[in-house]
Parts: sequence; structure tokens; C-alpha cells
Amino acid sequence: MKEFKDSELVLNPNGSVYHLNLHADQLAEHIIVVGDPGRVPMISAMFEKVDVKVQNREIVTHTGWYNGKRVTAMSTGMGPDNIDICMNELHVLATWDIQGKKMLDSPRKLKIVRIGTSGALQKEIPVESCVASVAAIGMDSVLNFYEGNLEMVGNPLAVEFAKFTDWPQILSTPYAAEGSKYLLEKIGKNYLQGITLTSPGFYGPQFRDIFIPSAFPELQQKIIDFRHQGMFVANLEMETSALYGLGKLMGHEMLTVCLIIANRALGEFAKDYKSNMKNLVEEVLHGLTK
Repeated sequence: MKEFKDSELVLNPNGSVYHLNLHADQLAEHIIVVGDPGRVPMISAMFEKVDVKVQNREIVTHTGWYNGKRVTAMSTGMGPDNIDICMNELHVLATWDIQGKKMLDSPRKLKIVRIGTSGALQKEIPVESCVASVAAIGMDSVLNFYEGNLEMVGNPLAVEFAKFTDWPQILSTPYAAEGSKYLLEKIGKNYLQGITLTSPGFYGPQFRDIFIPSAFPELQQKIIDFRHQGMFVANLEMETSALYGLGKLMGHEMLTVCLIIANRALGEFAKDYKSNMKNLVEEVLHGLTK
């Protein structure tokens, strides 16, 4: 029987997982994750009924019913490090009997869709369109700390990407993971599909030259020019690689759909994207629960 030290699987005094502050019965099998805590009540306002409202730091969770199915909306905060926390604790809730300290006889396979905002890298992707991520390439290092990392670093997509871009050795080795074919067919077929590049930051790591010049000024154009099996790197954001990589290792279904609010190639930014975000949420909710 697997055992965890108290310092490894950290629980709150009430038995909930430490960061999410949730019990297993408060989590649905169908989950929408967002970065912005303020987006969670916007999503749950569309539910037919809300059963659970929990908040701890930037992690806000609302669980309720939509289209006759139980759904959880959760904010993760920004960045792949936050995804590392949330995915591990979601996996605990889905697969582990906390009280009995054993694996569940019937662990749950979660269906998780990230709805986010991101910047397009290609000129032909218009602001206020949506991109479904067929696969993600990670510039972060989260997955490199897990057994199974060699498979993702050795993924042909990651290998070809590193070779084509002359990836600087001082940076973390890129890794790659695919999204859920099931969710891509169920939800993602309605949108432009492409490869998503995940960054560990917003300014320098996304090649924004504000005050400190980029150490690799030529890298962004190489990324734009990269092609793999007819696909290009469509967009750049901060969560999907960790989501896809951990989801693959844990055995859950993962998909990211991002609203494009900037086109980096053209220097454009959406003036007001809230109505488009609401439309995207409604479409994903319908697709996830139909």
C-alpha cells in the first residue's frame, strides 16, 4: 500500500487537500479551469444550480449543474507552477481515498478543459478568434521533474522544435504533449487548431522587449517559422504544457481552448473581449456536457 508522509500529501485540518481546499465529493468529473479567479462566477452564473463555492488564495471553485451534468469551474491562477499544484491535488481527489489512505477501487478519469486568453504568433490568426490546442510545447521546466519526462522531451514535436529553433542550451529543454483526441473531437473541432507554446512568464519569456532587451532576439521568428506535420505554433500562453503533460502522466483527458486577445505578429490587442469570452464559455459548457 502506498503511504504518504504528512509533509508530502498535505491536508487541511478538515481533511481537504491543502491548496484547493476541496473534498472529493465537491469535485465534478467535468472541469473547466481558468486562470482568472473573477472568471469563475461568470461561468457558474450559467449553471442551472450551484452546490459548492470554495475559495483559497487565487483558487476559486464552484461546482454545480449544467445541461443535467455536474460541472466544476476552477481558477488556477497564472503560470505552469500553479498548474503543477492544481493538477496534483485534482488527481488526489479523483483517485485517492484520503480517509482510508489507499487508491480508490474506481478512480475517476477527469475531463478538464482550460479556457484561457492568449496571443497569436501567426499573422493570419485574427484577434477575437479561438484556438484549440492539438499539442503543447513547454518552455517551462515543470514536466522535467517527473518520471516520464524523457518521453516528452523525446516527443518528435519537441525534438524537431528544438532543432529548428537552435534552442539555447541555457534554457530548459523543451518538452511536448498532445491534448485529448476525445475532447478535441467533442469541443475543439469548432475552432482553429494548432500547436500552443507555453512560457514560464509574460514579458521576457514571451519575447516582450519592455525595459530589458531579450537575450534571444532571433528566437521568436524561428518559432513563428516552425512547422510540424502541417501545423504551426499558433499561440503563446502560460499553462497548457503543464496541463497536457501532467494530464498524460495521470491519465486524464485535457484540452485547452484560448480566445486570441492579441496578435503578436501584427502588434494588435483586443479592445474588449468579455462578450467573446462569455460566448466561448457557453460553447465549451455545451460541448463538454452534451
